[in-house]
Amino acid sequence: FHRGVVRLITEACQALRETTGVGTVALSGGVFQNLLLLRGSVDTLTEAGFRVLTHSRVPCNDGGLSLGQAVIAAHHEPQPQG
Repeated sequence: FHRGVVRLITEACQALRETTGVGTVALSGGVFQNLLLLRGSVDTLTEAGFRVLTHSRVPCNDGGLSLGQAVIAAHHEPQPQG
């Protein structure tokens, strides 16, 4: 099962690279908490010539989403005058 999902991810990225020319892939989201999928995808995508970005300091799940929302909210917060 996991090998099939990794193969699907790699094939989809290769098809997108052919049409867009983009050679960088970001792997994020709760599915990549699964180390078999993460490591397998990183390995096969790297072998296929992709630059692969993964989470390291922020969780790939909803914790990372919450952090992103907090950053956006802080950016839109009115700044004190004076």
